[in-house]
Amino acid sequence: MATAPAAETAPAPQKKRLPPLWLLIVMATVVLGAGVGGAMALHLFGSGAARHGSSKAPSGPPIYLPLKPFVVNFQAGQLVRFLQVTVEVASRDRKTIELLKQNDPMVRNSLLLLLGSQRASTLETEAGKQKLRAEVLAAIRKVAAQNGGRPARIEAVYFTSFVMQ
Repeated sequence: MATAPAAETAPAPQKKRLPPLWLLIVMATVVLGAGVGGAMALHLFGSGAARHGSSKAPSGPPIYLPLKPFVVNFQAGQLVRFLQVTVEVASRDRKTIELLKQNDPMVRNSLLLLLGSQRASTLETEAGKQKLRAEVLAAIRKVAAQNGGRPARIEAVYFTSFVMQ
């Protein structure tokens, strides 16, 4: 009697078992419920800006707030030097401009301290002036944040006059 070689007989392929239908329905319900619950939680407990739709930055033309000129003295080696700077703040948000007007003494104090700590050799270069402009912007944003404003709404500051003697 002839027997078939063992290599020729292969086991029959096994079928993959799918989870029961009821388990698939429960899993889909849980995933859908988590998505709906997350969306509701975000809507109910999300930030005030998200709830009230005020997350958009104000659009329109920029509003410029000119500050009174600043005059400071600083050391440059053995010499006493003077710096006179006029700054304008740019924002598209009227509330931010009003906040800065109301807190003008704090803004001026911060900027006078910042300007008085500068070095003449740094301010003689364009890079030094640009660095100072960034520091002035940061100082004004800090005052806005300390007084309940939105610092990001202050877009830029510009030197409209810059004189060193």
